[in-house]
Amino acid sequence: MVLETASGSHSFTVEIADTTAERTRGLMYRREMAPDHGMLFDFKRSELLSFWMKNTYISLDMIFIAADGTVNFIARDTVPESTDLVSPPERARFVLEVVAGTADRIGLKVGDRARHPLIGAGG
Repeated sequence: MVLETASGSHSFTVEIADTTAERTRGLMYRREMAPDHGMLFDFKRSELLSFWMKNTYISLDMIFIAADGTVNFIARDTVPESTDLVSPPERARFVLEVVAGTADRIGLKVGDRARHPLIGAGG
């Protein structure tokens, strides 16, 4: 997976969560994640999405991505174990979860692009 920003291309090794069970579990119960790793959620169609951090022990940046690969919302530094909903106003097909601080570190902004074989592949 690659995120294209004004500062360049940034590559991540991602796990794919594309079934209901995988999306439900997400990164819950994990104690650590490498800075260049993440989880890409594929919801198969664009929709209004909500996430929470219950049973998630590491702070994350949640990057919401439209079907065409455009970043349309970034929830930075989410609070571990919170039941507060993260509910962007825009529809998204994908969500990339990475270690908190990653979006700021790479200069990611709304409107930047995400590239992965699943992105732009129908739906």
